[in-house]
Amino acid sequence: MAVEPLSQKEIEDRLAELPGWAVEDDRLTRTYRLASHTAATAMVVHIAQAQEELDHHSDLTLGYNTVRLSVNTHSAGGALTELDFRLARKVEDLAPAHGAS
Repeated sequence: MAVEPLSQKEIEDRLAELPGWAVEDDRLTRTYRLASHTAATAMVVHIAQAQEELDHHSDLTLGYNTVRLSVNTHSAGGALTELDFRLARKVEDLAPAHGAS
């Protein structure tokens, strides 16, 4: 199934539902702060599992107590698609279990 790029309006509407997320350099991004490096590592593993379930993967950066995601859809020419926002929503839903803010 082909994925279609979202319009600017669609992107803005979806961003309004995802506090903390932004579009930077044509990628959907968010940085989370956690209590410790171990908590951040656990969150990265949880995100990796969610990405496998969706078959859609972001760039993940693990810092001392931070996790940063950056994603767009390569099969849509690097545009933002519904897949990117579906992943962001899934990450938002799992973040509280890790104490992420």
